[in-house]
Amino acid sequence: MKKVLSILILLLVVNNLSAQTKIPSAEIQIKQALMAAPEEKREGAKVYGYDSKGAFTVLREGTNEMICLADNPAEKGFSVACYHKDLEPFMKRGRELKGEGKEGKEIMDIRDAETKSGKLKMNTAPSTLYVFTAKDEDCDPVSGAVNNGYLRYVIYIPNATSASTGLPLKPGAPGMPWIMYPGTPRAHIMINPPATAKQ
Repeated sequence: MKKVLSILILLLVVNNLSAQTKIPSAEIQIKQALMAAPEEKREGAKVYGYDSKGAFTVLREGTNEMICLADNPAEKGFSVACYHKDLEPFMKRGRELKGEGKEGKEIMDIRDAETKSGKLKMNTAPSTLYVFTAKDEDCDPVSGAVNNGYLRYVIYIPNATSASTGLPLKPGAPGMPWIMYPGTPRAHIMINPPATAKQ
């Protein structure tokens, strides 16, 4: 009896884990990924997402300068992003390093070194990244609806500094732009609009 009960519990755990990592349809992934993009950029944006086995893949080819990423169902929380195509080499390298098991500071250090050596090409013109996040409970994987989402803006300006931009190193007021990682290839302007009460 105990053996049967143990097997039943194991099956319930496996089924629960499977449900938690269920991959939404390509249509829903595209719909949600585009929520991060400016409305006028959505129709022509290229979209990456996940196939039925969880492999990262192209869900839709694009016709404009924007690339969007669907939410990773294997990670906690909802997060989609869209960015200018000139950032793709930088973003792609980050995904590759993460796939190799590297994390956080190690990924940043490797990309910095590769950019400085010329191995990794980083556009010198400003390029924008949009990130749209929400809690898992505020997302419907069937309809694709997302409630209480939060959109923040990042403008990459490689090697920019506080002195070269006139921006502070931290926000002095809610929503105030500031510069992060100044003087590095990943220097960027952060704009975090004030969150609403529900967020």
